[in-house]
Amino acid sequence: MLDVVGTTLNHDDKRRLAHPMTGGVILFARHYESRAQLIALTDSIRAIRDDLLIAVDHEGGRVQRFRTDGFTVLPAMGKLGALWDSDVLHATKVTTAVGYILAAELRACGIDMSFTPVLDLNYGQSQVIGDRSFHRDPRVVALLAKSLNHGLALAGMSNCGKHFPGHGFAHADSHVAMPVDDRSLEAILRDDVAPYDWLGVSLGAVLPAHVVYPQVDSKPAGFSRVWLQDILRKKLRFEGAVFSDDLSMEAARQGGTLTEGASAALEAGCDMVLICNQPDEAEKVLDALRFTPSKESQQRLKRMRPRGKALKWSKLVAEPQYLQAQALLRSAFA
Repeated sequence: MLDVVGTTLNHDDKRRLAHPMTGGVILFARHYESRAQLIALTDSIRAIRDDLLIAVDHEGGRVQRFRTDGFTVLPAMGKLGALWDSDVLHATKVTTAVGYILAAELRACGIDMSFTPVLDLNYGQSQVIGDRSFHRDPRVVALLAKSLNHGLALAGMSNCGKHFPGHGFAHADSHVAMPVDDRSLEAILRDDVAPYDWLGVSLGAVLPAHVVYPQVDSKPAGFSRVWLQDILRKKLRFEGAVFSDDLSMEAARQGGTLTEGASAALEAGCDMVLICNQPDEAEKVLDALRFTPSKESQQRLKRMRPRGKALKWSKLVAEPQYLQAQALLRSAFA
């Protein structure tokens, strides 16, 4: 999965998207000027390959790529956790509404999936997680994530829990440094991994953390067969897709070159690897990568495709379910 250069496709983008090793496109705020432009962009991607997965990091709060021209500005997940602390049932209803609005608006613009929900626990010490996390309590994280996933599913969208097994305890930001979490496997399984276990079959995909857990493995989780095969697949019996975090991030650099990193992540058990904000470098990886995905891996990625026909924006904004979700959200954070 890679990104494109600008708000429309150029010749180089088209060549990269047609490459047989390309599996998806990830969009960022720089790819967005207006809804009409975004729809034209996703339509032009589909015209080249209708099997590509079009994704975005669209969580709410400070990680929301599109927030003008009709897109609902969504709350940070931490606000939903605070709502839980005052009214559990109201919080679950509002969180389902958030999931539905998030997915319905993206699908109306031709986007297949968002890398959400964040399942990290808020220990109050991670530079990069903070209020992106629902809560400190893994039970609250699991139940609010289940509500969010339900909302996504109502709009036909799957979900992707991140950052496995947990980024909330490590101080450093993996975009710029290598975070380390020195806790024992037992402690991590008891707390941070619990939401992944409890969500079970309702979890469509997982994105592992660029964090090293030296008591478990010397490699970051996204390059670790221990985490991805022994723990995620065997112990937790997870059957969904695994997407790497961005291999351009500083914490992924110990994988060597981008091609070596991509190969290592795929060999460890990722189904798709992400290279963001470096389309030229991503193309070198496409050309150099020698990897044949298994049939099972292809099936897992196929299941990430949205279900049902998406409503066009003009119909969505008049749909009773959408209007009800908007009213719920407004009343919660008025």
